[in-house]
Amino acid sequence: MQANDRTQPKPRKSPIINIKKPQTFVLDNGMKVLIVENHKLPRVSFNLTLNNAPFTEGNKKGVDELTSNLIGNGSKITTKAAFNEEIDFWGVDINFSSHGATANSLSKYSVRVLELMAEGVLHPNFTQEDFDKEKAKLIEGMKAEEKSVPAIANRVVDALAFGKNHPSGEFMTEETLNNITLTDVETNYKTYFVPENAYLVIVGDVKYENAKVVVEKLFSTWEKKNTPKTTYDIPVNTSNLQINLVDVPNAVQSEITLVNTVNLKMGDPDFFPAVIANQILGGDFNSYLNMNLREKNAWTYGARSSIGAGKHTSKFFAKSAVRNAVTDSAVVEFIKEIKRIRTEKVTEEVLETVKAGYIGRFVMQVEKPQAVARYALNIETEKLPADFYEKYIQTISAVTAEDILRVANKYFLIDNIRIVIAGKGSEITPGLEKLKIPMFHFDKYGNPLEKPILEKSPSL
Repeated sequence: MQANDRTQPKPRKSPIINIKKPQTFVLDNGMKVLIVENHKLPRVSFNLTLNNAPFTEGNKKGVDELTSNLIGNGSKITTKAAFNEEIDFWGVDINFSSHGATANSLSKYSVRVLELMAEGVLHPNFTQEDFDKEKAKLIEGMKAEEKSVPAIANRVVDALAFGKNHPSGEFMTEETLNNITLTDVETNYKTYFVPENAYLVIVGDVKYENAKVVVEKLFSTWEKKNTPKTTYDIPVNTSNLQINLVDVPNAVQSEITLVNTVNLKMGDPDFFPAVIANQILGGDFNSYLNMNLREKNAWTYGARSSIGAGKHTSKFFAKSAVRNAVTDSAVVEFIKEIKRIRTEKVTEEVLETVKAGYIGRFVMQVEKPQAVARYALNIETEKLPADFYEKYIQTISAVTAEDILRVANKYFLIDNIRIVIAGKGSEITPGLEKLKIPMFHFDKYGNPLEKPILEKSPSL
């Protein structure tokens, strides 16, 4: 190229992504099976997912978590000791929960591993002894976290953002756990562990026809059943920017979370602009929030943000833990950076760097069996176009600075956001009051309080 040649270099073509499409079939009971053959390595991964809608548990919150903890403790066919011994013998990794199971193994053991997985999920052996142990562990864990500022903050953030009668807003207490019996766990399993919304994804060194025979043999006996359709209030964001303060007298740091709920689906045109906007705001080390609160001001070890997406209401949040003395200053900077991404166009350099990082992480994941399984499942459960992941890079590359402004204004709702702060009220309240932002007080379970009279720390 000559010195006076001002022509721009041609952009490189995006790498071509070839993701194998699954072969599928459906059992009579409604379970959908997706099989992706990949014979590069002698390994197979199994992923059984129950894609049920969220449901509330009310005064027995914790029954689903207890169900999760108890599934996989042997089965009605094999004792817990023998079951675990065989898993260890084959050197496999099997995990169970109330929402499904996963397993990974060498292909030569895959049939037996799938048999064990099916046995664990379809014939769980819930015993009073295991139930009592798991419940005691949960209660002990809650007691240990009673004065944990991050634990209190997380609980109150969700309770206030979603409401306590919403599946994402309700929380366990010792009282709700003590309301639960072994019968409740068994009922929960029978009600929700059904094939109506079940997907089994198999990825790896298998032959479709052989796998189909094994799956039909193991899962056809799973009784066809529908889950109950529950309703609950749709979360509503606040009508104004406000501070929600939780006084935690032992806190040496303030946990600050700015939160609003969002309804963003993976198939929406806004999905990719929104995730890139979040990366710019608080998803990367070089994000606006981290560079301000950590690098520039040295107030925290890290500041970040996140935006949820899916079929059900999720949330956008930005958060950090900062020293008591700078709590009010940090709130000002959080607001400033969210306003910045809503009003100031991101530079092309920053936008291209963030997009390149996002694409790079995608390319590194795309060959992994777990990723292939997740992509196949997402296409089914989120009702995405079949070529969603083939066009992933192309779609990210097309995101513009104007898109970032648009989605930041749509999803980062600074005028309707809660600034939830769990911290030492006596030290942080005076500074927060000077910000002239409406402030409301809550206890550590998200119950509203009158403005408390805060005791000052004794003088030395």
